Amino acid sequence: MPKPVYSIIAPIFNESGNIQELYRRLYEVLDQTGEAWELIMIDDGSTDDSASLIRQYAEEDSRVRPVIFARNFGHQIAVTAGLDYSRGDAVVIIDSDLQDPPEVILDLISKWKEGFQVVYAVRSEREGESWFKLFTASLFYRLISNITDVNIPLDAGDFRLLDRQVVNVLNQMREKHRFLRGMSSWVGFRQTGVPYRRVARQVGETKYPFRKMFRLAINAVTSFSYFPLQLATYIGFIAAGLSILAIPAVIAIRLWGTETPLLGQATTLIAVLFLGGVQLISLGILGEYIGRLYDEAKGRPLYIVLEHPDEDDSEI
Repeated sequence: MPKPVYSIIAPIFNESGNIQELYRRLYEVLDQTGEAWELIMIDDGSTDDSASLIRQYAEEDSRVRPVIFARNFGHQIAVTAGLDYSRGDAVVIIDSDLQDPPEVILDLISKWKEGFQVVYAVRSEREGESWFKLFTASLFYRLISNITDVNIPLDAGDFRLLDRQVVNVLNQMREKHRFLRGMSSWVGFRQTGVPYRRVARQVGETKYPFRKMFRLAINAVTSFSYFPLQLATYIGFIAAGLSILAIPAVIAIRLWGTETPLLGQATTLIAVLFLGGVQLISLGILGEYIGRLYDEAKGRPLYIVLEHPDEDDSEI
């Protein structure tokens, strides 16, 4: 089998209803290129028949390379495993739910052949998503863009093409709490976007509910910005400034004997609760950063696989 020009990474978690259609459409699209390709399917600890289907396609088509995790490690880690095992000159990351149309891959390849090394797909339309999902997604991208230290493209997810040179750099970055779209922006290189229409999911349910999206946002912020730490400092200065301004006001009220509802136990209780809340929030922010340092210090592998297409190490 010749060395693949294109590697397609498809992380899979309980997507047995989509795997057949995903393979069929990817097969049709990639055969149009006329070049060698491989499809890396990563089973992220699925509890349905996903792993069995992946093995079946791998037996029928040598271009399908299965990576079966020992347990669920999460979407970002599954994509990382795909990058580790990829061999192509260009590597495409695509979700297995078919909301990102495989046909767009040809547009990504076209831009890659023009010399771009990171080609990300930009969601110009998002079908079948609630107003709350659209609002929070829009807020997420704009918040990340404003407070992080890297220029992360708006409305661009993990669906993208990466040149081999970019993949080699990303494979050297082994942090535990990963935000790959931020990492691929951070490395630089020539980058451009391709607009596309994201379709509604036809089978199954989303693997990114609000809880996981919120955790991804936390990872994005803490991985690329010190803004939360700075925010705690700003709040502390504001609280201290208010207290300094309040001192002469309280002295004047006491000297003049003016009756005011702002004095008494209720006011003291509110002030104590406010300052206590600021302190707890600040400790929580510090805890997030310290927890990440602790995870990195343990030095555990990013993932563990039961089956993999190579004969070398099973822990990476």
